Amino acid sequence: MKSKVYIETSVISYFVARSSRDIIVAANQQATQEWWASRKKDFEIYISQLVIQEAVSGDEEAAANRLRVLEDFPLLDILDEAIHLAEKLIEQKAIPEKASEDALHIAIAAVHGMEYLLTWNFKHIANATMRANVELVCRLNGYEPPIICSPLELMEV
Repeated sequence: MKSKVYIETSVISYFVARSSRDIIVAANQQATQEWWASRKKDFEIYISQLVIQEAVSGDEEAAANRLRVLEDFPLLDILDEAIHLAEKLIEQKAIPEKASEDALHIAIAAVHGMEYLLTWNFKHIANATMRANVELVCRLNGYEPPIICSPLELMEV
């Protein structure tokens, strides 16, 4: 049985974006493309309406490219339970209030039992200093948190 992965919007953006001049971003884009080519098939991939909402913003051509990539993935519902968990993540200061969408990504993945949440968002999602509190809040509310990681961390060794 394949592991379930929720893909957050930053991964899609890195996958379809023109190569960056910033060497770190360019390396992350390359890692995303390599993961997509070599590892995506090994997982059940899911997204949510929130990913689609974020993907359509910005440059029209880039948004169209992001949407093309997303069209084949099943959508996870944004359940009331996910909204409630996202609120708890913010109330308990696991995620800052200004990053409510990031809290919702985590909550959607947790409520739906995703094993992994794939992201390049190190500010509020894959943040090592926030991780313990995020996991605690999820567990205190009855959900096993997903393993939050980047495509680099989910590569085959």
